[in-house]
Amino acid sequence: MSTDFSIKPVGAPAAIPVAPPVSEATNNAVQTVLPASQSVTVPDASANVRNDSPPPSDFVSHQAFLDRAAGSIVYQVIDSKTDQVVEQYPDEATLRRRAYYHTLDLTKDQPTRPLATDRTA
Repeated sequence: MSTDFSIKPVGAPAAIPVAPPVSEATNNAVQTVLPASQSVTVPDASANVRNDSPPPSDFVSHQAFLDRAAGSIVYQVIDSKTDQVVEQYPDEATLRRRAYYHTLDLTKDQPTRPLATDRTA
């Protein structure tokens, strides 16, 4: 087996014209002309399209606090009329999960105490 393997170009690439296949359905197709109410039109580029968030309500307040058990900052949107939380990030399930894992991390390095029944006399 030879170890002097090399690739050498042979000639210049030639462009080959490829004609798209013409199907029988395309040849027998009927042109469709729809009324303006049923046709699709290109939107007017001069029309302004806006994706603004809705204006803030006078009845909501925002607050942020530190949840020490979860070790996380919590953002809340509160309805001022009813004092109920409208939105919260992160949600309650995420906070409980973070608090659980945070507690596991804190107790990971602590030595375990033997049970009272494990003593030998």
